[in-house]
Formats: sequence, structure tokens, C-alpha cells
Amino acid sequence: MKSSKRLIFGMLLLISAISQAQVNVNVNIGNPPAWGPVGYTDVRYYYIPDIETYYDIQTSDYIYISKGKWIHGRTLPVAYRNYDLYGGYKVVLTDYRGNAPYANFKAHKIKYAKGYKGKPQKTIGAKPGKGNNKAQGKAKGHGEGKGHGKKGK
Repeated sequence: MKSSKRLIFGMLLLISAISQAQVNVNVNIGNPPAWGPVGYTDVRYYYIPDIETYYDIQTSDYIYISKGKWIHGRTLPVAYRNYDLYGGYKVVLTDYRGNAPYANFKAHKIKYAKGYKGKPQKTIGAKPGKGNNKAQGKAKGHGEGKGHGKKGK
């Protein structure tokens, strides 16, 4: 009888440990860019108020509006190709879980108007041309302004 109770108790502990391990899985959905803010591994999107653009960490796409349509592209539009992604403020969208962050664009545009600055941010990597970071190089969106990889939504 005692061994049966011990066996049942042991099985319950094992089941409890397994279910706990499944709940505590860290969600890391992509590799944040070097210009991304430090400390956020479980988010998918940044909103960049100065240029009213979203960045999707999972797909490495910028999402911006052009001629009334939301465009997904690997680089920033030509008008913003010289925008300093390292120096500009990025709003980390910690409260959004979906595929269309621009569904909240009107609210984001008001809450985070151009020039918005929240808490000070440190970037993940060194700015290209500064420091000794081996991973440095051109940030996506900086450069020649061609190959925008537009794909309609």
C-alpha cells in the first residue's frame, strides 16, 4: 500500500514538473536587428514614430503605408533611406500579438507622435562605423535605396 502511494505521488510530481516546463517556454520569435532596443526577446514588432513605420522582427520586414496601402519590404522606403535607426526611438509593441500591427495605427500615431521619446534606449549592437562590434555593418534600411522588396498585403 505504501509503495502504491509513493508511486502515485511520484507520478503526480513528474506530471506537475512536465506541465510546468511547458508553461515556462521562452518565446523568441526572431533575431532583433542590431539597432533594436536591448532587453526585449518576446516581442514581434517595433513602431518607429518618426517615420510612422513598423518593423517585424520575425520577418525582418518594414511595414509602412504608401498610396493608402500597407507595404511590407526588406528596406525602408526611399524617402527614409537615410533615417538613423540607431538614434531614432523605437516603441516596442509588447501588447500586440497578431499579424497586422497597423490595425492600431491611428492610436499609435496619436500616442507616439513624430518626435516621441520614451525611456532612454540602448541598442543591441554598435552603430555602423562605431565601436568594435564584428556584427556591425549596414542596418537594413540604410544604403542604396533600391530593391525595396515590396509585396502587397
